[in-house]
Amino acid sequence: MPQSTSTGPSPQSPLLIVTGDALVAADFRPRSRDRPPGPYRQLLSTPGARGFTSGNLIARIPMGMFSVSAVVMIAGTRGSYALAGAVTATGLAATALVAPWIARLVDRHGQARVAVPATLLAALGSLALVLCVRYGAPAWTLFAAYAATATTPNTGGMARARWAHLLKGDSDALHTANSFEQATDELCFMLGPVLAAFLCTTLFPEAGTLVGVVLLVSGMLLFAAQRSTEPPARPRPTAKAPFRVPGVPPLLAVCLATGGVFGAMEVVTIAFADAQGHRAAAGVILALQAAGSCAAGLLYGALKPAGPPERRLPWCVAAMTALLTLPLLAASLTGSLPLLALTLLIAGMATAPTMVTTMTLVQHRSPQGRLNEGMTLAVTGLLGGIACGSATGGWVVEHASPAAAYGIPLTAAAAALLLALLPMPRRRAARA
Repeated sequence: MPQSTSTGPSPQSPLLIVTGDALVAADFRPRSRDRPPGPYRQLLSTPGARGFTSGNLIARIPMGMFSVSAVVMIAGTRGSYALAGAVTATGLAATALVAPWIARLVDRHGQARVAVPATLLAALGSLALVLCVRYGAPAWTLFAAYAATATTPNTGGMARARWAHLLKGDSDALHTANSFEQATDELCFMLGPVLAAFLCTTLFPEAGTLVGVVLLVSGMLLFAAQRSTEPPARPRPTAKAPFRVPGVPPLLAVCLATGGVFGAMEVVTIAFADAQGHRAAAGVILALQAAGSCAAGLLYGALKPAGPPERRLPWCVAAMTALLTLPLLAASLTGSLPLLALTLLIAGMATAPTMVTTMTLVQHRSPQGRLNEGMTLAVTGLLGGIACGSATGGWVVEHASPAAAYGIPLTAAAAALLLALLPMPRRRAARA
């Protein structure tokens, strides 16, 4: 009869059982019952991802701080919201002109070589604005100083370019990455204005801008230091400019109309809350809209939507258009701020999927070596739409009513839907 002997097991080793001439390993170690990692955990486990993501997040928070800080700082010291609005509008226009040029330099010479000096120049512009406001410099100096901040690189575009480089060929992972970046944008627009308003009102008017400068520079230095994930530079790209690639101009038009939704919604909501005697509640209501978009973006990224993005985009824009009827009805029929906040939370849930799908298409159609330029053109379209939406929404508020002005973001969304329904080529842009 065979004899069996065994070695004493340790917590780290299997039990060895000797049966005759056979040696059998029986592993009695506790087995992990953990579920497979979720899509975002898998995404952030990509080598180098946590490093550049953390730096990019720090550098991105100020994008929701600077305009609010500038308005509070200038209006508080000069006593003119008109001057504050004109200064920030000038900065927006300068960004629309300068940002694509900065992005082109990033593509040609690398993110670290261009983004760091461009960020330092933008930081100097913000510091100059603080000094001009603090020491009562002429009004024209405020315009010049704020225009200098237009060299701020498109941090979100650079992060998306890194994901496209790291996840090349994996469309599902890239979809998750784009959703993650859109949710990050919404998070920054949610936290940035609140942080800026808190700093400017509780400390001193310049505090929001100064903290924003520190976050921008430190975050960009950390982001640029992650060289292992940086896409290769293309000093002499042979591909044509993204704007000339078939299928890109219609996407930029969709971005322009979508930006109109964002710009009008912000101005109209502030005016509506002010008319109700609760202007301070406007920030909370807009934060709820961003929160809905952030949550929807994360959920959208965890799913694997069927069909190509060309087919998904009209459905996403249609959902955004349909949900934007809710704030108009709430404001026109009830005038209730809590109900308006609820409808904006729901309406915000359609904006992130729309932006994720749009940015995915821009990535697909931007030629290799000019991805940052293509992404920045999309952001420029958004900025232009925000400016137009703000101006149009403000005009309707003054000449009609805040409740009626909620028809402006709905109209902008309907225009985006018509543009998205235009035939778009499904083939990727040629990669050079």
